[in-house]
Amino acid sequence: MQVKTVLITGASNGIGREYAYYLAEKRYNVILVSRSKNKLDQLAADLQKRYNVDATVIVQDLSEEWSAMDIYEKVTEKNLPVDMLINNAGFGTTGTFLGSSETDTHKQVMLNVNAVVNMTQKFLPDMERKGSGAIINIASTSSFLPIPYMSVYAATKSFVLSFSESLHKEYRKKGIRILAVCPGTTQTDFFDSAPDTIKAGGMRTTRQVVHTSYKALNKGKNYVVDGKLNYLISLSPRIFSRRSMLRITAAMMRRNMSRSNTE
Repeated sequence: MQVKTVLITGASNGIGREYAYYLAEKRYNVILVSRSKNKLDQLAADLQKRYNVDATVIVQDLSEEWSAMDIYEKVTEKNLPVDMLINNAGFGTTGTFLGSSETDTHKQVMLNVNAVVNMTQKFLPDMERKGSGAIINIASTSSFLPIPYMSVYAATKSFVLSFSESLHKEYRKKGIRILAVCPGTTQTDFFDSAPDTIKAGGMRTTRQVVHTSYKALNKGKNYVVDGKLNYLISLSPRIFSRRSMLRITAAMMRRNMSRSNTE
């Protein structure tokens, strides 16, 4: 049986790291991408020891303009065929739009949107030529909701969901599975300092998120929401008007930012 290879961005922590263990256990060779060389080297060594798979480390900041091209060139130079691409790297801030620095705002757009598009644009053609492949893009339950005080992050994740669903339709008959994964709050560094109401759907583990997404991918779904409570949250825009949703999410965010500032 031919061994498959998965490329994972944001592989040093959280959901990306969990994907690495989950898929290495299923005998995938792994290409690990992140900014943290030390963490990636440790992860690669552990995966090789535990599962006897090939683990390649690529140190790259995906918020940089030409990062996807650099990654693709490195993968091509090593003659590593990518059977599955997981666009997991992401970044978000809370607060008013003008309260965030231009640097952070730019980084969110570059990492959450540009990197996803550019990585897909680089690796999808090879999958199309082979007539097989899979792409998993990490969106969020915030993909479904306007969220004041997380305006840029929520907007970028809405993009990821829409982009992924569109590509799913375009390429599903060409043997390529494309899935958007919409986690809620998850036990990762990203949510360590999150306000309580952001955690309203209940904290899920990274293992649960990865398992949910892998099942959904194999079922040919276009998107999946991890967790029953998170799924109900994703349905709220169908129940409430957009004006009501704005009022609800704004009130929740204001209340919790106020709590965070007084603690």
